[in-house]
Amino acid sequence: MNPTGIFHRLNQMLDSIGDNMVDVAMVGAGQTKFGNHPFGLKGMWSEAIEKAIESVDNDFHPKSVDEAFVGSIAFGGSQLGNTAALLTEHSGMGGVSVRRVENACASSGFALRDAWMAIKSGQADVVVAGGIEKMNDLSASRKRYWLGVSGDTEWERLAGLTFPGTYALTARRYFHEFESTHDDLVHVSVKNHMHGFQNEVAHLRKEISFEKAKSGFMVADPLTLYDCCPTSDGASAVILVADHLAHQYTDTPVWVKGSGAGSDYLALHDRPSITQLRATQAAAKKAYSAANISAGDVDLAEVHDCFTIAEVLATEDLGFAARGMGGKFARDGEGRRNEGSVTINASGGLKSKGHPLGATGTGQAVEIFKQLRNQVEPSRQIRDAEIGLTHNVGGSGATCAVHVYGRER
Repeated sequence: MNPTGIFHRLNQMLDSIGDNMVDVAMVGAGQTKFGNHPFGLKGMWSEAIEKAIESVDNDFHPKSVDEAFVGSIAFGGSQLGNTAALLTEHSGMGGVSVRRVENACASSGFALRDAWMAIKSGQADVVVAGGIEKMNDLSASRKRYWLGVSGDTEWERLAGLTFPGTYALTARRYFHEFESTHDDLVHVSVKNHMHGFQNEVAHLRKEISFEKAKSGFMVADPLTLYDCCPTSDGASAVILVADHLAHQYTDTPVWVKGSGAGSDYLALHDRPSITQLRATQAAAKKAYSAANISAGDVDLAEVHDCFTIAEVLATEDLGFAARGMGGKFARDGEGRRNEGSVTINASGGLKSKGHPLGATGTGQAVEIFKQLRNQVEPSRQIRDAEIGLTHNVGGSGATCAVHVYGRER
C-alpha cells in the first residue's frame, strides 16, 4: 500500500473510533454539607455516597460499580495511604477497583476526569468519582502548612510565601496591568455570599454588604478576609454510567459532554504571566471542543474562586469575559443569578459554599447535576439552563480540570 493509502486507512480507523466512542451520563450526585462536620473520613464519605445513590431515580446498588476514583490531599496526614480503599469499603464497594487521585485542590476534578475517561474508552460502564477532606480538626498553623504544600516547596513555601500571599501577588499584578481595583473583587464576594445564602449545604450561609466586604480584616494585601474562601470539611460523589445504561437508572440523565485538563509551572516565577492561568485556558479549549460548544453556550458555571481574584481570572480564561475585562464583568454584575449571560457560582462558590480541598471538584458537579434537573432550592434555580460547566484548579494554577454538562446528549 502506498503512503497515501496508508494515511487514508488510518483516517478511516480514527473516524471509526470516534463514531463508536461511548457517551457518559451522570445519573446520581450527592454531598455532605460543607463546613465543620462532626463525622470523620469514613462517616462523611458514607453520607455523600448514600445521598448520591438516593438521587438515582431507579434502583442502584454499589456492587454494580466497576471503578471508583477518590480525590483527596489527605489534609493533615490523616490517611495518606490507601485512602480510596478505606473509604469504599465503608460504602458498599468493597472489592471494587479504586484509587486515590491527588492534584491539590483539583483532586476530585481530576477524579471526575479519570472516571469520564474510563467510561469513554469502554473500559468501564459504571464509575463513581468523588472527593473528601477533613480540614477543621487542625490548628491554624497546621492548616497553613497543609495549604502551602500545593505550592513549590523549595521556592515558595520554605521562603515564607503563603497560599493567600500567592493570590495577593496575582491581584496586585492584575490591578497594575488592567483598569481594575479591589472594589471589583468585593463585588465577587458580595455576589457569591448572596448566592450561597440560600444554599442548604453551604458553609457560610450569610449575606454581606459591599461596605463590610470592602473593610474586612487584611489577610495578604490587597486581599481581606472576605476575599478568602473558608477551610471546610466535606465529601462529595457522582455516579457516571455508559450511554447504554443511562435510561436504566433515570429518564433525566445529565450528560458529561466534554472534559479537558491542563497544567502549568508550579512556581509563579516560572510562568510568563501570573494574571492568566494557562492550565485553565488549555483545559477549557479541550472541554469545549469535546462538547462541541463555545463559551457563549454556557448557562451556568461553577468556577474555582478560592480567592476573589481567582474568579476574575477564571471568567477571562474560560472565555466569559475578554482579557483584562474580568474586573468589569464582576463590577457590572454579569455573573449574578439569572441576570447576565452566564451565572457564575450559583452555589455560592468556594467563597460561600466552602472548600474542602479534595471534595470541591465533584461538589461543583453535584451543583450542576441538580441545577440541570431543576432540583435545587426554587429561589436559586437558574432559569432555562441547558449547559453547565465546572472549573477546578489545583493550587495557584499548576493544574486544572474543566467539564461541560448538558441536558441533551
